[in-house]
Amino acid sequence: MFRRPDPVAVMCVLLLLAPPLGAQTAPRPIPNTDFNASSVIQGGGFTQKYRPREVAPINLANSSRLDALLRAGRIYLSLQDAIALALENNLDIEVQRYAPMLADVNILRAQAGGFARGVSTGVSSGPGSAQSQGGGTTTGQASGITSSAAQTASSAGSQGGTLLMQTGTAIPNLDPVLTGIAQFTHRTSPQTSAFVTGTNAYVLSNKILNFGYQQGFLTGTNVNFGYSDVNQSTNSVRNDFNPARTGSLSLNITQRLLQGFGSAVNSRQIRIAKNQREISDLTFANQVITTVATVMNLYWDLVSFNEDVKVKRQTVAANEKLYNDNKKQVEIGTLAPISIVQAEAELAGSQQDLTIAETRVLQQETIIKNYLSKTGIASPLIADARIVPTDRITMPEQEAIEPFQDMVATALQARPEVAQQRINLENARISMKGSRSQLLPSLDAFATVANNALAGQLNTLPVPPNVPLVVHNPDPFFIGGYNTLWSQLIHRNFPDYSIGVQLNIPLRNRQAQADMLNDQLTLRQGELQLRKLENQVRVDVQNALIGLQQARASYQAAVKRRILQEQTLDAEQKKLALGASTIYQVILVQRDLTQAQSAEVAAMSAYTKARVELDRSMGQTLRKNNISIEEAYRGKVARAPSPLPVVNQP
Repeated sequence: MFRRPDPVAVMCVLLLLAPPLGAQTAPRPIPNTDFNASSVIQGGGFTQKYRPREVAPINLANSSRLDALLRAGRIYLSLQDAIALALENNLDIEVQRYAPMLADVNILRAQAGGFARGVSTGVSSGPGSAQSQGGGTTTGQASGITSSAAQTASSAGSQGGTLLMQTGTAIPNLDPVLTGIAQFTHRTSPQTSAFVTGTNAYVLSNKILNFGYQQGFLTGTNVNFGYSDVNQSTNSVRNDFNPARTGSLSLNITQRLLQGFGSAVNSRQIRIAKNQREISDLTFANQVITTVATVMNLYWDLVSFNEDVKVKRQTVAANEKLYNDNKKQVEIGTLAPISIVQAEAELAGSQQDLTIAETRVLQQETIIKNYLSKTGIASPLIADARIVPTDRITMPEQEAIEPFQDMVATALQARPEVAQQRINLENARISMKGSRSQLLPSLDAFATVANNALAGQLNTLPVPPNVPLVVHNPDPFFIGGYNTLWSQLIHRNFPDYSIGVQLNIPLRNRQAQADMLNDQLTLRQGELQLRKLENQVRVDVQNALIGLQQARASYQAAVKRRILQEQTLDAEQKKLALGASTIYQVILVQRDLTQAQSAEVAAMSAYTKARVELDRSMGQTLRKNNISIEEAYRGKVARAPSPLPVVNQP
C-alpha cells in the first residue's frame, strides 16, 4: 500500500481550517445619525449572525434650538433659524435619514449574492401656505414647489426604485455555508438465503456523520469540500471487519466557462447596490433642498401676511377716523346723516378684512410650527406660542443674473434628479451584463478529488450451525480505528479522480432573447427620459428667470401705484375739506389705496419666492443658504441660534 503524502490531500485538510473566502468588500459606513444604526450592518460576535438585530427606536425629541428661541410665549424666528430647525426637526428629512441606512443594508445583501432590493426616490414636497376664507390664493400664497422636472424625475427614477424584475444569470451564494448531518439507523432485513450474510435475519446498525463546506465566488466558481464517516456494525459472519468504519474526504470544484462566467457578471448586483447608495444620498439631498425651499416660502409668506395685517390695521384706523370725523360733522350739521352710515359700513368691511388677515397669520404660524417640530403642536407650549419673524423682505437694487447658458450648465450639474437618472442608466447597463451572459450556452467544467478509507476490527462472530464455513484472510492494513482511517485519508491510499465538462444548449433560447431585448428597450426609454429631464431643467431655469424678472417688475409697479394712490387719497381728502368731493369718493380712493398696499406686499412676497425657485431650479439652494449636507445627515446644525431681540416686537 502506498503511504506517500499527497499535496492535494493536504490542501483538502487545510481547506477545512481556512477562513471563509470571498470577494466581498466592506460595506460603506452609515452616516453618523441619531439612530446609531451602524450596528445593523457590522459588529457583534459569531452568534449575532443568527439573531435579529435591533434598530434604535425613533427619536421624537426636538432640538434645543426651539427652546432657545422661545421667550414669553413667543418664538423669535429668523430665516436661518427656521432653516436650522427644519434640518434638525423636520419629519420629512428625518424619514429620509433612514434611506442611506437601507441602501447600506442593501449593499450587504448584494455582497452575499442576493439581488438588490432597490431604494425609494420619493420626496415629500411639504405643505402650502394658509389660504383665505374665500378659498383663493392669498397674499404671498405659496403653491407646491415641486416642478415638472421633479415630477419627470420621479417617474424616470422608477428604475432606481424597487426592482420589479430580476433577470440574468444566477449569482453564486458568496457567503460560505457549513452543512452537517448526524444520523443513527437500525435495519433488520429477512434474507431468503443465508449464503451472502450467513443469517436469514440480517441486522445492520449505522452511525453516520457527514459535514461539508460550500462557497461560491464572483468568478463563477463553486467549491464544495466534504467529509463522510460511517460506523457500521452487523450480525453477518461473512464480513471481514465488524464493526467497520468507512470514511471519505472529497473536494469538488465547478467553474462556469460561458454563461455566468467572470466577476463582471456576478458582481453586477453589488455595483448596482452601491450605485443605489449614491441614489439614496441624492434623494436625501433632494429632500433637504425641497424642505428648505418650502421653509423659506412659508417664512416669507408669514412675513408678508404680517405686513398685510399691518395694512389692514392702518385701513381700519383710517376708517375709524373717517367715521368719527363724519359723526362730528353730522352733529354740527355740515354733513348728511347718510355719511355716518357709509363710513360705518366701510369700517365694518375693513374690520372683517383685518379679522381674515389675522386668522391667516395664525394658520400660517400653525403650519410652520408643525413643519419645524417633530411633535407638531402636540406641546401646549409650542401650540400657544406666537411666531415673530425677525427678518424683513428686501429687494436688491440690481439683480445679479448669470448668462442663461451658464445657469443651465450649473443646473444640469447640480440638480439631484439629473444625477439620479444618470445613475439609473448606469445601473441598467450593468444589469444588462447578466442578460447578455444568459444568452450563452451553459458550459461548466468540474473536477472532483476524493480520498477513501476503511478501518475496523476482525469479525469474531461465531459461524451458526449448518452455515458453510468461509475462510477469512483480512488484510491487517485495515485493522484499527480513527488513526488508521485518517492515516489512509491523508496518505491518499484509495484516491478517486473525476474531471469533465457539462454542456447545455437551449435550442430556441426565447426567454433569454426576450430578457435581453427588454433590457435594451428599457435602457433606450431611460435615455429618452434623461433627455426629457434635461430639457425640462432648461425650461425650469428659463421659467424661474422669467418669473424673477416679472416679480421684480411687478413689485416696482406696485410701489409706484401705492405712492400714487397715497397722493390721490391726500388730494381727495383736501378736496373733501374744501367741499369739492364726497365721502363716498374718499371711501373709494381709500379702498384703492388699501388694494395698492396689499398688492405691494404680495408683489414683494412673489419676488422672494421667485428668488427661491430660481435657486432651486439651478440646484443652488443649499449653497446659497450655507447648508452642509453632513449637518443635515446628523440632524445637528453647528450654528448657534440667533440672539433674541432686546425689545419684544409686536
